[in-house]
Amino acid sequence: MADELKLSVFQAWFSDTIPQNKALGLQVVGVRRGVATMKLEWQPHLVGNPETGVLFGGALTTMIDACSGMAVATMLTEPSPFATLDLRIDYIKPATPRQAVIAEATCFKLTNNVAFTRAVAHHGDPDDPIASSAGTFMMGTKGSVLQAQSIGARLAKEAP
Repeated sequence: MADELKLSVFQAWFSDTIPQNKALGLQVVGVRRGVATMKLEWQPHLVGNPETGVLFGGALTTMIDACSGMAVATMLTEPSPFATLDLRIDYIKPATPRQAVIAEATCFKLTNNVAFTRAVAHHGDPDDPIASSAGTFMMGTKGSVLQAQSIGARLAKEAP
């Protein structure tokens, strides 16, 4: 991967190419080596409880998983497929209705076989979390090698 991470490339890869992420409207708002940030706007069709307007937990789970995976991708020196191995999410409180949710993920350890992540979802204050997570990702899976190569090519093309 290029030293200079390109927000537009990660937006195209994680938010625009992956159908579930696109359907949720996930937005990539920041990337740097080992760290990724995404935003999920409140949307009526993502509400889990119509009486309260609280977002469905599955939408938050998907965002945390995608953001954690993106943090892993920023650590790669060469394009390579990987997949979520385990993702533990602790829901601390319900998301506030009609407010966007931010996810911030860090890949704090990358080995040949496994990447380790932490993430937090919040409304703008990471010290007041909605949910927190710990995840592991299996490296070198039989996932889409073409997709992994595609992101590598796009980053190389846009590198300064």
